Amino acid sequence: MAEEPLEPISPEEEEGGPVKTFLEHLEDLRWVLIKCLSSLILGMTACLAGSNYIVKILKWPLERSGVHTQLQIFGPIGGFTISMKVALYGGITLALPFVLYFIGEFVLPALKKHEKKYFMRAFIIGGFLFIGGMLLCYFVILQITLKGLTGFNEWLGLPSDMWRSEEYFEFVILFMVGMGLSFEIPVVFLTLVRMGIIPHEWLVKGRSYFFVANLVICAFITPDAVSTIFMVIPVQVLMEICIFISKRWERQKRREEALREKAAMDLERTAPQNRPKEIAQNVETREEEPVDTHKD
Repeated sequence: MAEEPLEPISPEEEEGGPVKTFLEHLEDLRWVLIKCLSSLILGMTACLAGSNYIVKILKWPLERSGVHTQLQIFGPIGGFTISMKVALYGGITLALPFVLYFIGEFVLPALKKHEKKYFMRAFIIGGFLFIGGMLLCYFVILQITLKGLTGFNEWLGLPSDMWRSEEYFEFVILFMVGMGLSFEIPVVFLTLVRMGIIPHEWLVKGRSYFFVANLVICAFITPDAVSTIFMVIPVQVLMEICIFISKRWERQKRREEALREKAAMDLERTAPQNRPKEIAQNVETREEEPVDTHKD
C-alpha cells in the first residue's frame, strides 16, 4: 500500500456518481436508515437469544485473571437487565459493520473514483483493526485490568468478594468496544491524508496533540493506570506507522512531481530545436511528391 504509485488522475476519474435530485437523496437516506435500524434489531435479537452463551464468554477474563470474586445479582430483575444490556451493546457491535456498509453505499456515489478505492480499503483494514483491538482487550488487557482493580480495592481495605453483575458486564462490553474503536482512529487519519483532505504536514505537527488526546481518552475509558498504558501504547504505535506511511507517500509524490516538471522542461527545450527540422522535412516531402499533369 505504501509503494503504490500515485498515478495522475484523469478528468473522467474525477467525476462522481450520477446526479440526483433532493427528493431522490431523501429517499436513499430513508432506506439507509431503515436498513441500519433493521440490522440493529436483528443483532439485538440474536444477542438476546444467545445471552446465556455471551454471559459465559464475558465471564472468561474474570476467571482467567485469578481474582476470587463472585458476580451477584441484587434485585429480582437483575437478570433481565443484564440480558437487555448484553442485547443492546452486543447488537450494536454486531450491526456496526453492516451500518457502516449501508452508510458507505449512500456516500460512495458522491465520491470520486480514486476516493472510492481508498474508502473501501480503509473500511476493510479498519474492520480488521476493530476486531484485533477487541481481541487484544479480551485476551490480555481485561485480565490485567481486573487484577489491578482488585489489588487497588484491597489496598484501600475494601473487600472484593462480590461484584454487581450488571456493572461488570457493562464495563467489559464498553471496554472492548472502546478498544476496538480506538484502533480505527489512525486508519481514519491515514485515509484522509491519502484522499488529500488532511495535509501530511498537519499529521506530523499534530503528533504531540494526538498523543495527549489519546492519553486522555484512554484514561477515561480504562479505570486504572496500568490498563491505560496497555491501551495507549498499541494505538500510538499504529499512529506512528500511519505517519511513516504518510511520509513515504509525500516523498513519492514530490519525486513524481519533480520528474514531471523535468520532463516538461526538457520538452520545452527540445521543441524549438526540432521545429525547423520538422518544417524542412515537410517541405522536402512536398517537393518529392509527384505532380499529376494529366487532366481529365
